Amino acid sequence: MILDVETLIAWKAVAVGTVLVGLFVAERLWPVAPRPAPAWGRVGRNGILWGITAALSVAFVVPLTSWAAGHGWAWRPAWWSGWAGLAADVVLLDLLIYWWHRANHTVPLLWRFHAVHHRDRFLDTTSALRFHAGEVILSACARAVVILALGFPLASILVFEAVLLAATLFHHSNLRLPPAFEAALARVVITPSLHWVHHHRRRADTDSTYGTLLSVWDRLFGSTSATRRSPTMAIGVEGVDETDTIGLLLAPFRPQPTPRASRGR
Repeated sequence: MILDVETLIAWKAVAVGTVLVGLFVAERLWPVAPRPAPAWGRVGRNGILWGITAALSVAFVVPLTSWAAGHGWAWRPAWWSGWAGLAADVVLLDLLIYWWHRANHTVPLLWRFHAVHHRDRFLDTTSALRFHAGEVILSACARAVVILALGFPLASILVFEAVLLAATLFHHSNLRLPPAFEAALARVVITPSLHWVHHHRRRADTDSTYGTLLSVWDRLFGSTSATRRSPTMAIGVEGVDETDTIGLLLAPFRPQPTPRASRGR
């Protein structure tokens, strides 16, 4: 372990909190798209969902992750350690997150929960915090299996989570970046212009661009979209409207209004 777990947890909280506040302010000073009115209604819904998943994280996700990291299969060679091992873990975890995200769009049960995230009709930093509790539970269980099988140390998991959360806040943000700079950045990491296409209210685009941190996976596995973001791009789930908080919590357990067979049409 490179750093002790308590230090990593403290730095993770500080780093993610700083990114959240910084982007929340910056995207309101330099927005790409005009904010819908009334804006605070959707921010409130996203905040409530975030509060539920934050409590669930403390009560379930963190203990499960810690347990899995403490009982992982100890197969790793001695050279897979230190800073090089940490970097390799971050890249491998990002690859695994890519495939898990892709599964959330192709497995009907997973999509029922993940669609709650996509039903937001606008994108900003609060969208990055909006997930259904069911998705968080399913994701935590799947990740625990991977941690057990591949023996990821808890330090690597915590560092990756901090990077992942910061990246998620960034690529959901409504922050306007210089076009040339963002185009260059998009060759390496997922940027807002890429991820907004993933949230396009057109199923063919929603089922594309699954990367979270590195953009190479979409190019490597053929999941990029030719669509380019515009400030007027419709955001959401094709054929499905936004609803109130209770409706979002119940949505995965209700009949799905849009048949999966219509995807991409």
